[in-house]
Amino acid sequence: MRAPVWYWIFKYVLVGPFLRVIARPRVVGLEHLPSSGPVIVAANHLAVIDSLILCLVLPRRLGFVAKREYFERPGLIGALQRWFFTAAGQVPIDRAGAAVADEALDTACAILAAGGVWAIHPEGTRSRDRVARRGRTGVMRVAARTGASVLPVGLRGTERINPCGSRRLRPGRVEVVVGRPLLIDFSETEIRAATDQLMQSIVVLSGQRWINEYA
Repeated sequence: MRAPVWYWIFKYVLVGPFLRVIARPRVVGLEHLPSSGPVIVAANHLAVIDSLILCLVLPRRLGFVAKREYFERPGLIGALQRWFFTAAGQVPIDRAGAAVADEALDTACAILAAGGVWAIHPEGTRSRDRVARRGRTGVMRVAARTGASVLPVGLRGTERINPCGSRRLRPGRVEVVVGRPLLIDFSETEIRAATDQLMQSIVVLSGQRWINEYA
């Protein structure tokens, strides 16, 4: 069975129903997500579960860039792990080499060139103190190369469902706020300024405090 098929089985049969009971997600602004065409979904990052929540509530199939180590574990467990990450829309890249950034951006561009949705957390890693930090410029570099729409998304409450350092999920309520696509003229706006504009939009949607430093 092809990975895209498994994506929907995980979403609607194997994982999604459980997540809906645990997280009780409430979505605002879903009408801002285009029904077709290349889109970049850029969200804040509070918990490991964030990507699963995005897959659960957004109607289109999402593609993520993931480190290759997730796909290289040996044995049966490794095979199951590779299958799960592939089915969940993860695309492996080599994070050990000097060209990792270029490979990640090329992979993202390929997802968008096929008319897909690339999802990313611009901060690059989870916030352990609920504070949003400076975004990496990869999102806007890809947007400038592809012309894809950039959709800011604010996640609220995922850190209570999936606390940092814990493998257990706690019942609660998650809110996902989808903003309007950003309209940026890259002929007039620098990539760094566009990235800061994106993070400010995400901060407004997520209700987080923001500090101008990298995580």
